[in-house]
Amino acid sequence: MANDGPVEHGYPHLETVRAAVTALYKRLSYDTVRTYPTSVLPVDVAFCDTDDLYLRAQRVAHELVRHYRLPDARLVVSFREMRHAASVELAAGPEYFVELNDRFRTHRRDIGAALAHEVMHVYLHRLDLSFPGVRDNEILTDTAATYLGAGWLLLDAYREDGASSQKLGYLTPEEFGYVLAKRALLFGEDPSVWFTSAQAYTAYVKGMELARRDGRQPPLTAAGWAGRRRYARDRRHAPAGPPQPGVRYAFSPDGGGRLRVSFPCPTCHQRIRVPVRGRVRARCALCRSVLECDT
Repeated sequence: MANDGPVEHGYPHLETVRAAVTALYKRLSYDTVRTYPTSVLPVDVAFCDTDDLYLRAQRVAHELVRHYRLPDARLVVSFREMRHAASVELAAGPEYFVELNDRFRTHRRDIGAALAHEVMHVYLHRLDLSFPGVRDNEILTDTAATYLGAGWLLLDAYREDGASSQKLGYLTPEEFGYVLAKRALLFGEDPSVWFTSAQAYTAYVKGMELARRDGRQPPLTAAGWAGRRRYARDRRHAPAGPPQPGVRYAFSPDGGGRLRVSFPCPTCHQRIRVPVRGRVRARCALCRSVLECDT
């Protein structure tokens, strides 16, 4: 939790974020991912000034358990002084103990965001899905929470002005925006209507620009003129040398000596390998996206 401290911007964790989306599809399957078309709604995680803190926190936790489809999980929420925003004890279950930073006693609007992350820890724990290392595992947790419909709360908790700042989660605001945009492009959902933070909206717009750019990379037919020209030049020299910096496609010969090109699926980032022979329609086996390519 960045509290009145510097907020990191940009995309320093982008490759880990993309790997997390791929891992989610591999572990859950396309069919399961598609069962999360609707995000958590603001009314389901809202706090009123008259709400009892503990009772309402329990209800919000229950709503997130329901959203993630963990029907036999029970969360017990408490508050204490701590360095991080929250923590959860990942035991065998079905009861899990979540501790929230005392700051949330007076910043109740962000309790849903903190719980969205912690309940996702429980979800991934039950899936036995994790990344090695604390940092990458937390990035996986933020990415999964966002892609499955609760991460807009984490981005909306980002606020920054000349005097103070606040950000929850391990992703940068722009990375949260990128994952939200990926989800929006998949389900046709616009999370920006729920933002109360102007900075969150700005980060989402930047993330959407990058997410759309994923779908305009060669050899996809939607690639722009400059990308197509560079691709054609690299194809002429393939497979003589390694891929150039900033290029996500790679050429290699197949068993018969014919040239193939591999590139990441713009939806799930699983690498797809197709023959170099002009117009090709490729289907991602992981997320079932149908891609028009000019190889």
